[in-house]
Amino acid sequence: MIIGVVVAICVVLAVLAFLVPRLSHHPQRGTQRSLGLGARAGGKAPGPLGRLLSKPFHSSSRAVGRSGSAGRRARRRMPF
Repeated sequence: MIIGVVVAICVVLAVLAFLVPRLSHHPQRGTQRSLGLGARAGGKAPGPLGRLLSKPFHSSSRAVGRSGSAGRRARRRMPF
C-alpha cells in the first residue's frame, strides 16, 4: 500500500515537473520534507532497528527527488 502511494506521488511529481517545471519545486520539497520527518522518527529507534525503520523513508525521498528532476530534464530536452 505504501509503495503504491510513493509510486503515485512520483508519477504525479514527474508529470507536474514536465508540465510546469518552475512550480514543481515546492511540492517536491514538501514531499521530501514529510518523508524526512518519517525518517527522523524511525531513526530514533535504538541501534540497527532505527536504521532499518528509517531506510524506506530515505529511499522514498530519493525516488521523489529523482522523479521530479527527471520530469524537468525531459522538459528541457523537448524541441519546443
